[in-house]
Parts: sequence; C-alpha cells; structure tokens
Amino acid sequence: MTPALILFLAAVVLPIFFSKINAAPFWLVAQAVALAWTIGRHAEFSAHTLLAVGEVLLVRAVAVPWLLSRAIARHEDAGKDLMPSNLFAWAVGITLLVLAFQFVTPAGADPHTLTLGVVGSTVVMALLVLSTNESPGAQLVAVLFMENALVLFESLSPQPWPLPIHAALGVVYVLTVAVGAWLIGTPDPLPAGGDREHQERRA
Repeated sequence: MTPALILFLAAVVLPIFFSKINAAPFWLVAQAVALAWTIGRHAEFSAHTLLAVGEVLLVRAVAVPWLLSRAIARHEDAGKDLMPSNLFAWAVGITLLVLAFQFVTPAGADPHTLTLGVVGSTVVMALLVLSTNESPGAQLVAVLFMENALVLFESLSPQPWPLPIHAALGVVYVLTVAVGAWLIGTPDPLPAGGDREHQERRA
C-alpha cells in the first residue's frame, strides 16, 4: 500500500473511532492531501493533472474544511464523538473494515485493488456513522467522506475523467457542505403550541 493510501485510510479510520465531530475538518484536509498525492502519482504530468490536483487542494483541503468548521462550531453537538464510543459499534466497525479488504484484496493484490479496498472501507465506515449517529454534523461528515472516496475511485481509471466531470464533482462537494451547513444552523421546530420553557432551555 502506498503512503498516500495509508494517509487516506488513516484519515478515515482514526477520526471515526477516536475523534470528535469538531475535529473532522482537519481529517478532511488530510484526505484531500492524500487525494492530491494519489492523483499526481498515478497520472502523467500535464495541465489536466495540475488542474485536477489544484482543484482538490483548493476545494477539498481549503474551502470546504473552512466552511464545515464554521458550521460545526455553531452546533451544540460539536464536541460529541463521530461514532458512539461503545464496544458494539467498534466491533461492527472493525468487522466491516476487515470484510471490505477481504472481498477486494486477495493475496498478491496490485495497488489498484488495494485502492479499491480503501474506497470500500471508506464507504462502509461512512455508512456506519450514518446509521449510528443522529447528529447532523456527524452525518454531514460521513457524506463528505463518501464523496472523497468517489474521487479516490476516480484515480483507478487508466484515463483521467474530463475536467467538466471533475469540476462537477467539486461543485457537488461544495453544495453538499453549503446545504449541510444550512441544515445544521436551522433550529429544530418547537413543539406544537409553543413552549416558553423549551425556548428558554434552547437559549
């Protein structure tokens, strides 16, 4: 496994098992660096490659983590675990990681197959967060993890995707954060009839 893949996998697994929601922007930066490293390593040196790497670094390592950190900081769940800290959730997570690699990485697998294993691991771990954590911030982070996995999957193609498609993925990524930040910042509706005590507790 290449150092870039190790970095990407670590930036997925470590925050899910050990990190808080408010630390997610840092790990998204680490994932973006690993993505840029992978794209630059696999693709031939060209203007297309430079633009693709630049888009990943600008959008996924700078703009989106900044927007996400601002949105999470305003939410009351910012200090909670990304995945609940209990033995059952950890056991399920470890099992999913093993199975993700077991299905795609037989003995003597080539680097492309290992990349597919990292993609599969990222997707199943993100789905685990979506199923175990009801916090809007945690669910938004899980979706962003899956979108980064899609870009990593792109690196498996022998020919890079056209720039319009790559740019569209970046736009979708930014829109995901924008909509998610708006949902995080939207207060929950008050109970029917209006409850002054409920309003005071939220204040």
